[in-house]
Amino acid sequence: MSVVGGSVRRLRRRKGVSQAKLAQQLDISPSYLNLIESGKRNITVPLLFKLSQSLDVGLEELAAGDDGQVAADLIEVFSDDLFKDHDLTTSDVRDLVGASPSTGRAVIALYDAYRRSRHDLASVVDGDYDGVDSQGALPVTHQPTEQVSDFIQAERNHFPTLEDAAERVAADIGVGSTERIQGFVAFLSNAFGVRVTAPPADQEVARRFDSTAQVLEVSESLPTASRRFQMAHQIGLLAAKSEIDAIVDRADLSGQEARSLARIALANYFAASLIMPYTPFLEDAVRLRYDIDLLGARYGCSFEQVCHRFTTLRRESATGVPFHMLRTDIAGNISKRLSLSGIHIPRHGAACPRWNIYSAFLRPGAINTQLSKMPDGRVYFCIARAYEKSVGGYHAQHTYYSIGLGCEVSHARDLVYADGIELDDLRRSVPIGASCRICERLDCRQRAFPPVSRRLRIDENRRGHSAYVNAE
Repeated sequence: MSVVGGSVRRLRRRKGVSQAKLAQQLDISPSYLNLIESGKRNITVPLLFKLSQSLDVGLEELAAGDDGQVAADLIEVFSDDLFKDHDLTTSDVRDLVGASPSTGRAVIALYDAYRRSRHDLASVVDGDYDGVDSQGALPVTHQPTEQVSDFIQAERNHFPTLEDAAERVAADIGVGSTERIQGFVAFLSNAFGVRVTAPPADQEVARRFDSTAQVLEVSESLPTASRRFQMAHQIGLLAAKSEIDAIVDRADLSGQEARSLARIALANYFAASLIMPYTPFLEDAVRLRYDIDLLGARYGCSFEQVCHRFTTLRRESATGVPFHMLRTDIAGNISKRLSLSGIHIPRHGAACPRWNIYSAFLRPGAINTQLSKMPDGRVYFCIARAYEKSVGGYHAQHTYYSIGLGCEVSHARDLVYADGIELDDLRRSVPIGASCRICERLDCRQRAFPPVSRRLRIDENRRGHSAYVNAE
């Protein structure tokens, strides 16, 4: 299937347009459009421009597609020992996705359900699972976090209706960035009759909204940037309710948990759009060459908030650098994954240990730069910073995270962090992979697992630098 065919179907469905209606706009038959979406017919240049106009998207988004991400996720799926006797190759996976991306997504969904069922069954056997129903059957779980993450990735983390809603609210508030907390408090009171209070710092609550009493509690122990963000989040739930509901309704999420998580994610999106308005933020980002600390100081935002906002700058008329972003804890668990750069971030488990997002923990607070070279030869410019997070006083629990941000090396000169780095000297690049199981590099000393595409060759009388390097 062509990448454009998959994009046409995805964008048509996103806008709620039927095949028959789009075919009529394009002056072609519905059956011909179906062949295009199935990858059985090529698209002429004039028809491509018609599609761009009818779907109101740029040619870049039509050509981008998401088949590459589907293929990468499938390769990760087939790295499971469940498939070790089937000798599947990356070419087999790409052929499958090329013929039918929808089938690839279905396989991913099936594998996710298998993993969840296996986990639930193990919990029952261990006696620490209380989710068995009255008939003794295991419930069907849906991992709402994965559903929401997949949906946001499919939307390329850009929601124009929320950007518009944030601009309307910003115009109503009409205050500068240095006065935003007071402006947010006044807006919540005037527009919705909501009173903002600050509970004592020793209470275990960051934000709590009592819809009956119309009281919003925002902890006084939060940093100023977080307090503003929590207020903006609540404004989003109230002022952009219809926009958020419409997006959640078309997201095709199963279960109330997934829908609630989606609403939280979208309210966070609105909050970022309100605090960092699209046009001035993008102009400042370009002028300051994506200097995260300077932008954070200008807009009163944290390092992570600024990085996340970078990934949403996908407006057709004004687009920022296509970044990927991920967040991991000190144990390697990835809790946030967004990829607009084309790099593959593992769906399950940890990423490559050679990625600078992990070495950043050795120098907390410092910006770590890296030229990262993937097995397919693509090179990315990546930065990472580790930080400590705690809310509360001396006895509060501390958490540790690392934020990774990157783009294709062709965009690196737009970033201040690339100054002084020889981007054309690929000898400086660090060979990395997505994860050990699907990485084909045999010269890596940090392998935690053997590559799924190779059989181990064990020699009891010889020990290399890694037990998993001797593979055939």
